[in-house]
Amino acid sequence: MTIGGKTIEEALASLSNMTAGAVPIGKDEHLQRLARAQAYMRDQGIAAIYVNAGSNMTYFTGTKWHASERMVGAILPVSGAVEYIAPAFEESTLKDFMVVEGSVNTWHEHESPYQLFVDTLKRMGIAPAAAGGAAPRIGICESAAFFIYDGIRPLAEGYALENARQVTAHCRTRKSANEIALMQRAKDMTLAVHVATASMLREGITTVEVEEFINRAHRKVGASGSYFVIVLFGEATAYPHGVSYVQTLQAGDTVLIDTGCKLHNYISDITRTYVYGEISERQRSVWNSEKAAQLAAFEAAQLGVPCEQVDMAARRSLEADGFGPGYKLPGLPHRTGHGIGLDIHEWPYLVGGDKTPLDVGMCFSNEPMICIPGEFGVRHEDHFYMTENGPKWFTEPAHSIDDPFGLRK
Repeated sequence: MTIGGKTIEEALASLSNMTAGAVPIGKDEHLQRLARAQAYMRDQGIAAIYVNAGSNMTYFTGTKWHASERMVGAILPVSGAVEYIAPAFEESTLKDFMVVEGSVNTWHEHESPYQLFVDTLKRMGIAPAAAGGAAPRIGICESAAFFIYDGIRPLAEGYALENARQVTAHCRTRKSANEIALMQRAKDMTLAVHVATASMLREGITTVEVEEFINRAHRKVGASGSYFVIVLFGEATAYPHGVSYVQTLQAGDTVLIDTGCKLHNYISDITRTYVYGEISERQRSVWNSEKAAQLAAFEAAQLGVPCEQVDMAARRSLEADGFGPGYKLPGLPHRTGHGIGLDIHEWPYLVGGDKTPLDVGMCFSNEPMICIPGEFGVRHEDHFYMTENGPKWFTEPAHSIDDPFGLRK
């Protein structure tokens, strides 16, 4: 039996630490990322970019720091070494977290970090344009809070401020073999947690109890716990990101579980939907329509194809089965997929209007969910990455509604 039958302790006992041999991204790769960004900036005529504390700074420098109301980040010039900007009282702590070392430009609490930023650009040899001259292009991190841009803007005369996304997304969307290996392991861990979770379900268990189990199970496989978890039963499965109330499992309920973990900063995100108890023909039909749409999206994801065409392929499949059209319910109310890496949702997106051509190293969720308000919802979510030969699954899609994890085949 794949759904139910085990106690919580029996299900936990089926899991073991899966992190052996997983290697975090090292300094050499961070230096390669910086060099790659600088080469791209030269080609595009960008003089410098500012990357804010958070995943962008971690990606390029390896330095982990949470964004807050104080400006902390790194300045990457088109040539030369990276430099940091931070409050003076945080300098020693920031240096302790550094992977790629660099000078730290500091400001005291009564001083302006925005003026310091502009002064640092000048000291780094990136001078503002003289009257009538071409202003140096300075990219500001797209994840930085507006107050940072708003603080820099009035002080940046002679500079052309723009979104740094052109550089950050160009680099981060094309994952290295090391990044893909970490995501593969994280997703393997979460899929094992899914299997264990299904095995311990019982009538009367609550969504809160299942969430607590999943958190314990993620720790058992070597993560710090769940990065996130959504557990839904019955009619609540029609709501993509959950409901405000606790549900109790009953026979015949559709079960939707969406969860993930982190491994050396890289994220997993997998959803499984199945039925506890006897399966109705309606549940079987919708489940199979979801599987067909997910496969249609995967098959459409070929090198050079615009992202939006993958979304279109999933919607065509759903419409052929009577769902939609477009975002209309019953049907798919959101995009087919998102990029993933250091952030759970990254560019580009598998959605209408995103014309980014698929390229080697890009990683995506594939989750064309079917929502039927008042009844139930079905979401199969697996991820794939683009290789020189086309898309490759990180985790194989659900096998069948009778055997979702393929344990009987």
